[in-house]
Amino acid sequence: MFHSVWGSGCGIRTVHSLLTCGVTLVLLLHDTDLYPQEKVGIRLHPLVFVLAVMASTALYYGVSLMDPGYVLTDCEEKPHLIPMKEDQETPALTPGAVRMRRCGYCLLKPMRARHCKSCQRCVRRYDHHCPWIENCVGEKNHRVFILYLALQGLVLLWALRIAWSGFRAAVTWSEWFRTNVFLLAALVVIGVFTVVVVLLLVSHLYLISCNVTTWEFMSHHRISYLRQCDYDTNPFDRGVIRNLWSFFCTWGNVVWERVYYRDVLSTV
Repeated sequence: MFHSVWGSGCGIRTVHSLLTCGVTLVLLLHDTDLYPQEKVGIRLHPLVFVLAVMASTALYYGVSLMDPGYVLTDCEEKPHLIPMKEDQETPALTPGAVRMRRCGYCLLKPMRARHCKSCQRCVRRYDHHCPWIENCVGEKNHRVFILYLALQGLVLLWALRIAWSGFRAAVTWSEWFRTNVFLLAALVVIGVFTVVVVLLLVSHLYLISCNVTTWEFMSHHRISYLRQCDYDTNPFDRGVIRNLWSFFCTWGNVVWERVYYRDVLSTV
């Protein structure tokens, strides 16, 4: 399920598109590393760059408009899931009975889900609400979000190199500024976004390898199912390899209550 392009976040998506088009045009219209190959008849280099920009933009729109994993209140109540108040302490379990927290807005809330005040919905394995995509990052779109960050990071690093190659020397600083003002503005925008995207990608990959969400990492002490655990203990951690495999290669909704209580259920 996808949101409407003209719905919430339309303004942010428009700004993103305008910035992308503007910076790309500046790089294409200046004498940069893209042009020497083009002049000798080899147009593959600029073509691949434009296609990479288009692919990153398509991923941006995809992750912005995707369903992040909204909890469907009319489908979540299952016979083997027993509702529980969010602030209620975790009780002893019996085989086949897994306790679920109750959301004041959406009735039932699976473990690791959180009610997003911006989206007004509960999101499965909630990570965070990203203002740049104006959408939550959750169980269904987190992989696409990481893919977008990776491709966007590569495109930005490439664009950074292209922009740097376009600067030309001048006799005076004022003349140099007039000659390179648009390229300098593009370089600043690219540099800022490169730092942000690379930091986001590295931090998310680290958290994924630990099977921890951004929300759980930042609010460990406030989350009911983590308060009883030590800060260096993660009940969802199954080792780096299995965590990465589970994130990138496993599809469908995960019953995190069973993962959380796997040791208890195995001894009952």
